Amino acid sequence: MSMADPDSMLQNAAPVVQDFYERYPYPPPVENLDSYRHRWQDPQRRRADFHLFQPDKPFREDQTILVAGCGTSQAAKHALRWPSAQVTGIDFSATSVACTEELKRKYKLDNLQVRQLPIERVGELEASFDQIVCTGVLHHLPDPDIGLKALRTVLKPGGALHLMVYAPYGRTGIYMLQEFCRRVGITATDEGIRDLVEALKSLPPGHPLQHLLREAPDFRHPAALADALLHPQDRAYSVPQLFDFLERGGFSLGRFLHQAPYGARCGLMATLPQSARIAQLALPEQYAAVELFRGSMVMHSVVATLDDRPGGPWKSDFSSEALLGYVPIRLPDTICVQERLPPGSAAVLINRSHIFRDLVLPIDASEKRLFDAIDGRRSIREIVSGGTPHAAAREFFETLWNWDQVVFDASTSHQ
Repeated sequence: MSMADPDSMLQNAAPVVQDFYERYPYPPPVENLDSYRHRWQDPQRRRADFHLFQPDKPFREDQTILVAGCGTSQAAKHALRWPSAQVTGIDFSATSVACTEELKRKYKLDNLQVRQLPIERVGELEASFDQIVCTGVLHHLPDPDIGLKALRTVLKPGGALHLMVYAPYGRTGIYMLQEFCRRVGITATDEGIRDLVEALKSLPPGHPLQHLLREAPDFRHPAALADALLHPQDRAYSVPQLFDFLERGGFSLGRFLHQAPYGARCGLMATLPQSARIAQLALPEQYAAVELFRGSMVMHSVVATLDDRPGGPWKSDFSSEALLGYVPIRLPDTICVQERLPPGSAAVLINRSHIFRDLVLPIDASEKRLFDAIDGRRSIREIVSGGTPHAAAREFFETLWNWDQVVFDASTSHQ
């Protein structure tokens, strides 16, 4: 069998994984998406989400979106999130497709199409998309490179890929237990999962898996436990391996979905004696160093773009006048705390989606005035007009960007 032949690989490897998901669909099926729909009725939340992926394009609701490996509900959620978009969900599991079809019927999602189709054959859709969402999928394929290259063929020029793959160091305990299960013959059966749940109750306190069992409530569900510990096929990517993976697929890193955990100047990383030395490294090396020091990242979630734009992927330019034309938009998980503050602070900014508790950003009174003036409509130039010097404003808004407090609408900026 040629390793470059996706059809042969699917015939040999895919049935095992497919059977696994037919018996243990993941994420576990859900029946009620009412709260999810209500949360995304906020147009500012949708606008922030759009510009997270497409900072240099005018906001639009009528995107074409592919959810590749949609599982039991992800495509339905995107159809609810973007009622004016055309959403396509594909998955090779008949169980997952059936669950998605049921949600489509329940919520009358006329903007959603679902097909049972492996990612490697996505070209059979004969369509292209503004955005592709592929989270928690490629690392389960027999050859993830083939899957990523297939997605590249159906992404429109200037489009964006939301990709999530496993990271190795934070999953050390998972891989130890996977090997334990292989050695003693624990398999993905109802009995095997019951026995594994019982065994995990006796896991020693210092075991690397203990933190995940404590911090990830999802692990309490049998399907989640099976997906993590009994999956027949998965792999993980360190930061350097992730960059290589994207490059082989013809993509470039636009940004990490959450940037602050990777930042050399964010949180505890800024307090290290080596912080200045880390900050002098090229960005990929900075990210790799931070991953090693933090040591507990279990996944990497990124925005990736095609290598097809003149000058490469869009990057925020905090040194030019163009920045002043950006419209900052607060991320919906950002909160401004004004109690029990550090000395000299007027507030503390926290992005509640961050899992690292050191990512807390104190701001002073002048910075808080700038932050309070962010309304999602005015540009930075309009916000600082007649007030804060441009150099200080640039530095502050760069900080907000790096700490995942804002995204930018740069579509009307003169560059």
